[in-house]
Amino acid sequence: MLKILTLPLFIFFQQMPVTFTGIEYIQGTDSLKVSVRINYELFLRDYQQTIFDDLDLELLRSFRPFPSDLANNYLNSKLNISVNNKLIIGKLLKFEEYDRDVRFSMLYRVDKKLKSITVRNTILNGLYSNVENLTIIRSRNYDAEMKFTQEHNEKTFLIK
Repeated sequence: MLKILTLPLFIFFQQMPVTFTGIEYIQGTDSLKVSVRINYELFLRDYQQTIFDDLDLELLRSFRPFPSDLANNYLNSKLNISVNNKLIIGKLLKFEEYDRDVRFSMLYRVDKKLKSITVRNTILNGLYSNVENLTIIRSRNYDAEMKFTQEHNEKTFLIK
C-alpha cells in the first residue's frame, strides 16, 4: 500500500523539465509572435549557468522584475529562429509571472513571403540532459508541433 501512495510523489519529483514555445506568423504582416513559458527558478538557473556564471543566483532571484535586457539576451541566445535561411533577432515585449512559471512574449520581424522557419531551441539544455522544449508553429494554413531535446534541438519547417 505504501508503494502505491509514494509512486505518484516519486513520479512528480522525477518529472523532466519542460518548456513551451509558441511561434505564430501573423498573416499579412511582417512579424512572428513568439511566446515562451518556463519555470521561473529553472530559467534563473539556466541563465546563471549558461549566460553569466559569475553572477550569484541569489542576486538573480532578487531582481524584481527581472531586467528585460537580460531576459532578451537570454532568449535570443537560447531560441534561434531563421526565416528563409536568415537569422532574425527577437525583441522582448512582455515578461509575466504566473505562479512558479514565467511567460515571455517576443516579436520578430520577418519577410512577408514566409517560406521556411528554422528553429533551434536549447532552453535548459545546459542544466538537464532530459529536457523537452515543446514548440508549436502556426501560420494561416500551416500547423506543426515539435519536441526539441538536447540531442535534437533544431528543425526546419517548410511553410505551405
